[in-house]
Amino acid sequence: MRVVASPVRLTGILALLAVALPARAQSRPMSIDDVMALRSVGAVSLAPDGGRVVYTVSAWEHPAARDTSKGDRHDMRSHLWMVSARGGDQRQLTFGERGESAPQWSPTGAQIAFIAARGAASGDEVPRAQLWLLPSAGGEAWQLTSARDGVSAYTWSPDGARSAYLTTDSLTREAEARVRRRDDSKPFEGDLRMSHVWVIDVATKTATKVTSGDFTVRGAPSWSPDGTKLAILTSPTPLIRDERREAWIVNVASKERERVAPPPTMMAQGTPAWSPDGRTLAFGALVDTWKPNGDGIAPRSLRNTNLVLYDVASRNAREVSSAQLDNSVGAPRWSADGTTITFTAQERVYGTVYAFDVASGRITALTSRMMVRAPSYSADGRTVAFAMDSPTSPAEVYATDAAFASPVRLTNTNPQLAGISLGETEVITWKSSDGWSVEGILLKPVGYQPGQRVPLLVDVHGGPTGAHTNGFKASWGNAGHYWAGRGWAVLYPNPRGSTGYGEKFMRGNIKDWGGGDYRDIMTGVDELVRGGLADADRLAITGWSYGGYMTGWVVSQTGRFKAAMMGAGLVNMESMYGTTDIPGYIGTFYDGMPQLDGTLNNKSLQFYRSRSAIQYADKVTTPLLMLHGGSDERVPIGQPMEYFRNLRDRGKTAELVFFPREGHGLGEYYHQVDKLTREYEWIARYTLQPKVLQ
Repeated sequence: MRVVASPVRLTGILALLAVALPARAQSRPMSIDDVMALRSVGAVSLAPDGGRVVYTVSAWEHPAARDTSKGDRHDMRSHLWMVSARGGDQRQLTFGERGESAPQWSPTGAQIAFIAARGAASGDEVPRAQLWLLPSAGGEAWQLTSARDGVSAYTWSPDGARSAYLTTDSLTREAEARVRRRDDSKPFEGDLRMSHVWVIDVATKTATKVTSGDFTVRGAPSWSPDGTKLAILTSPTPLIRDERREAWIVNVASKERERVAPPPTMMAQGTPAWSPDGRTLAFGALVDTWKPNGDGIAPRSLRNTNLVLYDVASRNAREVSSAQLDNSVGAPRWSADGTTITFTAQERVYGTVYAFDVASGRITALTSRMMVRAPSYSADGRTVAFAMDSPTSPAEVYATDAAFASPVRLTNTNPQLAGISLGETEVITWKSSDGWSVEGILLKPVGYQPGQRVPLLVDVHGGPTGAHTNGFKASWGNAGHYWAGRGWAVLYPNPRGSTGYGEKFMRGNIKDWGGGDYRDIMTGVDELVRGGLADADRLAITGWSYGGYMTGWVVSQTGRFKAAMMGAGLVNMESMYGTTDIPGYIGTFYDGMPQLDGTLNNKSLQFYRSRSAIQYADKVTTPLLMLHGGSDERVPIGQPMEYFRNLRDRGKTAELVFFPREGHGLGEYYHQVDKLTREYEWIARYTLQPKVLQ
């Protein structure tokens, strides 16, 4: 159920989730403008006393643009908002011209820190993001840091007198001068700039560099309870393909480091969290068994991240979660008394909060069938604030007790949805061709009546180590409610390779891209056709990244789909390995690198080619739209270009559209609108009967 709150400034305590709701006004279907107008709740931070919640809201803004139809630029910005943890007094706190992010209350509750880039640009140089402090009682925010290359993450010290922050090592003055005069040749994967930890005194603004060397720090550090040490997570390089990780303890005063050793064959995955007594660290780690390549970087170890406890004095570590939990542990947090560690994990299509009892080792699920995001706790641990979305509502802020027994919705960020018709969502399961159980989410058309056969869009998620969750389906990458408003059903399958279903399932498509995962998707389509909902003559498929791979693969294997959109898709796995920024991830699924080993029957190279859609371009009969970021380094632009040329040279119906400046996703307003519009028009043109299009 959802709770409707009064708009903008709330004045009373909101109803509990169990309270019955008035019927949604069925006035009109969702439009593309409605999708773009949605505001997104992001980071949530609860005050130490549990009384107030600061959170971010992101939305498209167009300052000084009175008539956006003339092409005025839109910018996505987030700002800080505050709401009472009892409900009411919902208001915007910051209004910076470039937005604000990453709010954190100081330990005393007297200040709210955030990251923002403020001030006037100097020529081509825009202000760098710095750490700012805002008095929680009211007043103007003031700038704390002046890092030359800006601040990317930070953490308050336990007493609130200092902050540890992360910044990239600056270029020398000579190097900066070369960049300004465009004498800026760049060695590929060379001239790497590391990120390191600095500590700043809030009262004096004196900043000291705490870490240095040939490594980069990943993520905000964690303070020891006595404020003398930091726990950090490092990597030898900042390359995204470099997944080597090590955890360290750093003495703030002496800057000496001590390695935190996980159990043998395991590798740390997250910044360790200190127990309240400072004796134990909790962090996630995974089994690391891949042999490194010649450059020292190995393919990705596709395993669960398990909870590890590390005794600081004895330097002993033990893994404590895998016997009870077959999913990855995220964001461990100690209770105030040190008896419990809470953490999050994806469980099927939900984001679940678990509690680990340190004494007994027992793990208990605190939430069920909820999409909880990044919970934030009061100092005593008795109150929790978090963001949560649902099939009928984008993310909103909730508060509850430590047991998550009675969540209360505090915000109403998108009140306009009360006048928009939404389709009904259902979590469904089916058996694949080899007996594996597969789950997905079915979004039905607005006003669907049982027995109706309707057009079906299959939307394949990225990854493949990702999953569709049972949340709100309306964004540039996933506009399900827009499609539902136009009479379509949308199937969101989670085929083998998806996360949230255990390690075996997550590893289920290793050496099998386009095999079992393809059959999982197709048997789901068969189930909906057999059940009388999907019209077998009006099927379409879409997907982005790995979903783009699967779209390109599907249309090369079957002609059942009348239209398809391949977004950021990879189709030639041999060339993909050599040009992507994550070759190790590809190598995990394709048994290492594609190469000849001196024999005539090299199975690795053969497999790369056999599971590449481009090899079967002559078999494609489905009209295929390809959309791609013009500056994509994850799936380089050669991938769709190769497929497009192979298809068009054979007289196939295909169109390729690039979005300038975009990487692996789409970040610009008009590009997102174009994607939504172009995708629907293409698929509707080739899938629906002419009378339906009129």
